[in-house]
Amino acid sequence: MKAPAEPARALDIGVVSTGGDSTRLASLDAHAYLVVNVASECGFTPQYDGLEQLYRQYRDRGLVVVAFPCNQFGGQEPGTDLDIQNFCRVNYGVSFPLMSKIEVKGEGQHPLYRHLTRHSERPGEIQWNFTKFLLDREGHVAARFEPTVEPLSDQVKQAVEALL
Repeated sequence: MKAPAEPARALDIGVVSTGGDSTRLASLDAHAYLVVNVASECGFTPQYDGLEQLYRQYRDRGLVVVAFPCNQFGGQEPGTDLDIQNFCRVNYGVSFPLMSKIEVKGEGQHPLYRHLTRHSERPGEIQWNFTKFLLDREGHVAARFEPTVEPLSDQVKQAVEALL
């Protein structure tokens, strides 16, 4: 039996919310999407603060930040979806969408991340937590930012503003 074809747009790939609801990024109806693989016990975890500030600064103009917890890098996201959601809300006041834990590389790589890592200006495997992909309203990868790039950096803000 032939495997189903990968959707042409990242926005049409199925994802699951922390509440267990199946959805697509397109249902968030944004002008720009910042997709980030996250972890609660990582040196980059404080970036949740910057991601939330970025989201609050630009959400009224059409930006949505979407976080995908992942436990593939040093076991730094061991909790359940509920544990992760509570951690993010209590410690960082996260109000942007948090999705169910996924794999972002390897044999079990989620289809969204397979698409993102193939259709970026810098294709290639995710190297660590807090890699960020900026998608335009059509779901094309407009930019890829490595974990060391802070969410509130001029580089990220300029790329977001260009899409809004």
